[in-house]
Amino acid sequence: MAKAVKTIGVLTSGGDAPGMNAAIRAVVRTAIHEGLKVKGIMRGYAGLLQEEIVDMGSTSVSDIIHRGGTILYTARCMEFMTPEGQAQGAEICRKHGIDGIVVIGGDGSFRGAGKLAALGINTIGVPGTIDLDVACSDYTIGFDTSVNTAMVAIDKVRDTSTSHERCSIIEVMGRKAGYIALWCGFANGAEDVLLPERYDGDEQALINRIIDNRKRGKKHNIIINAEGIGHSASMARRIEAATGIETRATILGHMQRGGTPTCKDRVYASIMGAKAALLLAAGKSNRVIAYRRGEYMDLDIQEALSMKKDIPEDQYEIEKMLVR
Repeated sequence: MAKAVKTIGVLTSGGDAPGMNAAIRAVVRTAIHEGLKVKGIMRGYAGLLQEEIVDMGSTSVSDIIHRGGTILYTARCMEFMTPEGQAQGAEICRKHGIDGIVVIGGDGSFRGAGKLAALGINTIGVPGTIDLDVACSDYTIGFDTSVNTAMVAIDKVRDTSTSHERCSIIEVMGRKAGYIALWCGFANGAEDVLLPERYDGDEQALINRIIDNRKRGKKHNIIINAEGIGHSASMARRIEAATGIETRATILGHMQRGGTPTCKDRVYASIMGAKAALLLAAGKSNRVIAYRRGEYMDLDIQEALSMKKDIPEDQYEIEKMLVR
């Protein structure tokens, strides 16, 4: 039997991502439309344990859809990974009259959501991470903005790399996932793309391609290196020593987390946030909103967490054909 819900909370957890504010706005306004009260939980699970909980209304989410980051702030919380911390979190929810929570974040955030659901707090997850590494969903909030930010930055590095006839290694974010790197490889026309899921560590083959490219008359060489491989600065030194070509490393870093969300991130985040609130209004729990094969759906959290994700092999093979 569906559990009646009168008051819901919303929090953002883990790394911030452009579009999170659009999701928060959609959760709040949809819940109010359904006759529910809404409380914002500041700084993720850490804020829950510290009882940093505020009332939210329709006007509290005005003029935020265009802003990057998250108005609720975010943090990582080791304490909430323990059974004691999880039990405390559930009790704090009850103390504040919170019957359900929308958790916007990645896999780690969803694990916490599953624990709260098991303790009687209706919980719905919304995938928010620039890394696109949530296996159950083809889309995660923030990826589109992040990859566009990286693309523009790499175009700028290419200009100066060409002017100085350099080799440039540009490191993009993504943790252990190579989706940002792969997409930038396509979008920026890189000469090489190093993905954690595929790179075999053969640096000599990379050096040989750089030398061959220079012999063919190429005036620059752009290598996009995923964060999961890293060590871009030391790689640049080794390549310069082996090729005699000036080589610079550029680490784009956290600029990829910020900035005005793209239209896609705003729209998808809004729909996902609204659907999460509607599930809570219907008394549902232990679900994750996902976008799969062109449709929005919800899945059991444990089922979602058990899924695996890899770089699409056809996309990887096409990318290899295009780099020259």
